[in-house]
Amino acid sequence: MRRLVLAPAAAVALAVAGCSLGPANDDELVIGVKADQPGLGLLDARTKKYDGFDVAMAREIAKRLGYGPGRVVFRTTPSSVREAELKARNVDLIVASYSITPKRKTQVTFAGPYYVAHQDTLVRADDRSIGDVRDLAGKRICAVTGSNSWRRVTEERGIAARGVETPTYGKCMDRLDAGEIDAVSTDDLILAGLAAGRRARIVNAPFTDEKYGIGLPKGDLARCEAVNRALTEIYQDGTATRLLHRWFRDSGLNVTTHVPQFEGCS
Repeated sequence: MRRLVLAPAAAVALAVAGCSLGPANDDELVIGVKADQPGLGLLDARTKKYDGFDVAMAREIAKRLGYGPGRVVFRTTPSSVREAELKARNVDLIVASYSITPKRKTQVTFAGPYYVAHQDTLVRADDRSIGDVRDLAGKRICAVTGSNSWRRVTEERGIAARGVETPTYGKCMDRLDAGEIDAVSTDDLILAGLAAGRRARIVNAPFTDEKYGIGLPKGDLARCEAVNRALTEIYQDGTATRLLHRWFRDSGLNVTTHVPQFEGCS
């Protein structure tokens, strides 16, 4: 892949002038996405195409940066390698339920957030014993390998739930269906994708804020500002609302459709 690198001073000058970084600076835009999160980023094994809310947002951002469909490349980027892929500049952006945290901001420049998700709880549709996170006391909750979501319940909230070790969220849903666990607790957009087509419901009692940002290589401030301008347009012209409703309307999730407060590029 051929890369044309813009000198920092020139990049800043373009950003100040209001010019986006587009095809004049790169042959193509490589975007890291998830391949295994229904509703957010999912790779179709038959067509080899990615789709979901994150992927659709990434396409809209790319379009507003001046990249047509033929100049956008999606790359599967699991959570465990996101920082490494950005540092190596194997990807230009990451749009993959990538929560902005103080620790990550030391390694990554974040645009956005493009959505503020909230940790919530998913239960079987007919289970009325769980109405909020406090009701998880004494319950079996899914503990996905490598995820801290369940620890926010047991350690940060001090709720005496029992974590059941499970390799993936997809397997969590199988266990929920089978009655082997009582609940799954993680970001509500992830839960909404998992709930699609299953006899499950989100309790709609959020208890954290998860700011989903666009990850860029550390110091790529000009493109970060360009992405923020694109995100503002996406919300102001109704595109974000349309995409949120498309992917999550039938999930029972109460989505937020106003533009989030940006963190600021740094």
